[in-house]
Amino acid sequence: MMRDRVGIFAGVALAAFLSMTAVSKADTISYADAVTTLAKACGADIKKFCNGENLGNGRIQACLEKNASKVSPTCTSTLASVMSSIAQRQEAQASVFKVCQHDISQYCNGVKGDGNILSCLVETKRVDNRECNQAITDAGWR
Repeated sequence: MMRDRVGIFAGVALAAFLSMTAVSKADTISYADAVTTLAKACGADIKKFCNGENLGNGRIQACLEKNASKVSPTCTSTLASVMSSIAQRQEAQASVFKVCQHDISQYCNGVKGDGNILSCLVETKRVDNRECNQAITDAGWR
């Protein structure tokens, strides 16, 4: 079971990097929640159709997509939903520093290092830029 979850995570992570989408106002899902959600919705399909597959590099996702006509509708829709949410989270994480540049210079000026700047942004209650706040939320940092 843990091995299935690791494989699903690897597939989700790779696919997320390959299928970035624009940041919108929808909720994003954490990697842990993505693995749990996919294991519940797709576990039987993975065991049935992808049992011999290597667990890395998106192979489980590719296997499910290759067998889409046989995979349960619940798994298919859950996979699409989770992949979209993870892609949105990745895009938000990649864009926070650009989207929040004004707030960084205003509230975190002089703070060194991306991690420290991110902490400053997350902790400050003064960020009033709607796009910046949404990017931080979509990135899963707030």
